[in-house]
Amino acid sequence: MNLSKNFTLEAFCKTTSNFPNIPQKSDILAMSDLCKNVLQPLRDLFGHEIIISSGYRSLAVNKDKGGTNKPLSQHCKGEAADLKCIDNALIFKLIREHFVFDQMIWEGGDDNQPAWVHVSYRTQGNRGEMLRMRVVNGVKQYTHIK
Repeated sequence: MNLSKNFTLEAFCKTTSNFPNIPQKSDILAMSDLCKNVLQPLRDLFGHEIIISSGYRSLAVNKDKGGTNKPLSQHCKGEAADLKCIDNALIFKLIREHFVFDQMIWEGGDDNQPAWVHVSYRTQGNRGEMLRMRVVNGVKQYTHIK
């Protein structure tokens, strides 16, 4: 099922976990909103393929992937996607400068390139929060970006 020109429901739900990962109708609507308002316009502006390395996650999949065990994760609501492409730093910059978003995280990597970019979108109340995630001594640490 296409959520937009370049993004599918299958890409959002793909997982290497052995747990079921089947979204509800509300989750699919949230994924469609994320595609309509951020991902597809970003893909059109960027002009290159953007891969969803992790999108929708059932609560069991989210826990298996090291995410929170609470239904608060935006991945569990269809509101978030982790993105990879040929230039992750550029898509971070493009999202920051051109789109409304709830949260964006420069995940791992180094000062020049994140390993991937997490972005979320809500139909109401987007915060525009930007964070940087680093792993220090095996522990994820988040700091705000201004």
